[in-house]
Amino acid sequence: MSERQTFWPVECEAGEPDLLVCMSCLNEVFKRKVPIPDCPACHGVSTYEAFTLEAIRDWGTDQLIEKAVRADAEVEQPVPPTPALGLELPAE
Repeated sequence: MSERQTFWPVECEAGEPDLLVCMSCLNEVFKRKVPIPDCPACHGVSTYEAFTLEAIRDWGTDQLIEKAVRADAEVEQPVPPTPALGLELPAE
């Protein structure tokens, strides 16, 4: 049984690169998010850098480019805020 992958959201301004590539393995890419606690392929931590799809097409492997195209096409889902430890969100 596989566990569901969780992510930290990454804010990107309009026009900024928003595809985050694991620089340890150069094999994983995510759009505006990074996996918790580490890269699912190589288990690298804090090794992500943002690129545009065009930049990834310039230097990426066919597999990475395919993943980047899929990630770029993802419809962004709203990420609910995560309360800090010991703090509760007010009831609506």
